Parts: sequence; C-alpha cells; structure tokens
Amino acid sequence: MKPSANKHQGNQTTITEFILLGFGDLPHLQTLLFLLFLVIYIVTVTGNILIIGLVVADQNLHTPMYFFLGNLSFLETCYTSTLLPRMLASLLTGDRTISFSGCLTQFYIFGSLAATECLLLSVMSYDRYLAICKPLHYAALMNGRFCLQMTACSWVSGFLASLQTMFLISQFTFCGLNELDHFFCDLSPIIKLACNDTLILEVSTFILCSVLTLPPFLLTLASYVSIITTILRIPSSTGRQKAFSTCSSHLIVVTIFYGTIVTVYLLPDSDALRDLNKMFSVFYGVLTPLVNPLIYSLRNQEVKQALRKAVLSCCFFTRIQVFSDNTHTHNGPVIGT
Repeated sequence: MKPSANKHQGNQTTITEFILLGFGDLPHLQTLLFLLFLVIYIVTVTGNILIIGLVVADQNLHTPMYFFLGNLSFLETCYTSTLLPRMLASLLTGDRTISFSGCLTQFYIFGSLAATECLLLSVMSYDRYLAICKPLHYAALMNGRFCLQMTACSWVSGFLASLQTMFLISQFTFCGLNELDHFFCDLSPIIKLACNDTLILEVSTFILCSVLTLPPFLLTLASYVSIITTILRIPSSTGRQKAFSTCSSHLIVVTIFYGTIVTVYLLPDSDALRDLNKMFSVFYGVLTPLVNPLIYSLRNQEVKQALRKAVLSCCFFTRIQVFSDNTHTHNGPVIGT
C-alpha cells in the first residue's frame, strides 16, 4: 500500500491489494476445506467437459437443446475456474492477498459469466417452449443459424454489460482496511472500501442487473407457464411424462440458479447474516456448476444413452488394443530365411 492524499478523506493509505478473508476464521479446517474444494473442482470440470465431449461426439445430441447445454457446460467450467483455483491456492499456502487488478479481473469475469448464464438459461427455456408448445414450427424456427445468433448474443451481451461496472470501480480510490470478508471479489465487499461516493455505481449496477436478470427471468417464467399448461392438456399420462422429461432437468437448474442468487443478493447486508450470505455464495458459485452436469446426466435419457455408448466404445477399443498387443507378443517377430 502507498500513502496518498484524498480530497474527501485527507491523508489516507490507498489500497493497491486486498486480503480475501474467505474462511480464514476456520484455521483448523483449512486442510479439510482444501481437499473438499479440490474434489469439487475436479468433479465439476470433469463432469462439464464430459458433457461437452458427448454433445460434440454423439450425432444424436446434435440438436439445439444439446447445443445450448454444451454452451452451459462450457460456461460452468469457466465459472468455477474463475473462483476455485484462487481459493485453493489461498487455502494451501495461506496467502490470501490479491492485487487490485487481479480482483477487478475476477469480478469482471465472474459478473460477465453470471449475466451470460441468465441469458443462456432463458434461451434454453425458449427452446423448450418451442419444442413442446410449437412442435410443428420448431425445426423451422430453431434452426442452426438462429441457435448461433442467440448463443453469441448471450455471450457478447453478458461480457459487454459488465464493462460499465468494471470501469466505474476502476476509477475509485480505496482506503482504510483492505480486507474483503468474502472468498472472491464480489461487488458488495468491494464498494465498502471505496473512499469515493458510490451512489452512481450502486444505482447503475442496480439498473443493469434489473435489465439483465428481470427480462430473462420473466421470459423463462412465461415459457414454463405455457409449457406446463400445454403438458397438462396432453390426454395420456405417458405423453405428459415424456414431454415433461425433456424440460425437467432445465427447470431444476433454473430453480437452483435463481433461487440461490436471489437469496444471496436480497439478504440484508448485516454482520449477523454475513456467514449465511457467504454460504449461499458458495452454493451458487461453486456447487451449482457441480450439480448441473449431474442433473442432466442422471435425469436425461439421451445423455445417459450417449454416455453408455461412449463407455462401451472405449471398453471395446481398449480390448481390441490389448488383444492386438497380446497377439503380437505371442507370435513374436517374423524372421526371414
């Protein structure tokens, strides 16, 4: 940190790095937490990459629904990789410092991915709406070009939207204590350390979050109201079950995502609820990317079938390779006369 003068605060010590307190109040659990989050990270990345691989390799999964699922799995891999490696390094080494630029970068990437996920989940709900409520028009409306446009729009909008907030934060001067009572660089603990007036930032961020989350949420809600209404009109129980099975996984993922993120950001920011807020942040930032591939793989018959086919193919080729190696070993080299 370096001293500087501030017109509002007088002589201050300007912050150039932060200390992420994280789970520092649990020193006796650091090793256990490291092992726990390491396993979560490995399983999360493996599960999401596996889904991406299945979507790419299996011809039966070359549909709009699984194209969006592949994008969601890639997003979840980036999501957890933004948070967990830094947390694991902190738990392992005890070094909880992060530079201002590093903190700002982490906040930008995390916020951009969260905004992108809101948009992508709404696109996926619209896809399910067309598939169930407008089946005759589905192939014409949800064509390859439209899928690419919607996906690109979600990614670009999410990353562009967070630029304004990042720019405003980068103009602030931070002074006083440099401790962030969180395990990653989130907006609320950051602005508490700002010497400047944060009203413009808070208002603009509120408006931006409302624009990015409310319309996608309402679109998702309207889609599922129409979907459920259509499913209830199907006369046979088998038809209703089959129709609902195509969107139940996505509905669970949407419920978990919005449920946890609303809980985190609507809880009062008080000392009494700070630990609870941190726990819910762990849930939506760390556990949600973990459960998504599990939900889609356990509840989706096509994904399970593709996974079973991939495992059988892998076993088959392994046996062929072993048989070929054994045959070559037993026959020995052929010597000419």
